[in-house]
Amino acid sequence: MKDKRKAYEEKLDAQLEEWNAQIALLKARADKGKAEVKIEYYKTIKALQRRQEEASAKLHELKTAGDEAWEDLKAGAEKAWAEVKTAFHDAASKFK
Repeated sequence: MKDKRKAYEEKLDAQLEEWNAQIALLKARADKGKAEVKIEYYKTIKALQRRQEEASAKLHELKTAGDEAWEDLKAGAEKAWAEVKTAFHDAASKFK
């Protein structure tokens, strides 16, 4: 159980790092855009960052939870992760 838990948490950590990199790329694209486009891009980026922070908080809860609570919290974390993935997908579509 411990190995499975650790692997799951490491997977989520890696996903957070990937999202950080994607946000940095989106910021770089936004900076190259015209003023009116920048405003819309930065609104989208700010929303992504909020979602990512929520997912990060869920991960922190998972890491600090006892074994019994961990399984319950995992479901909430997966829901948060799915929402962030959807938000990133939607944002990527806007930035094309």
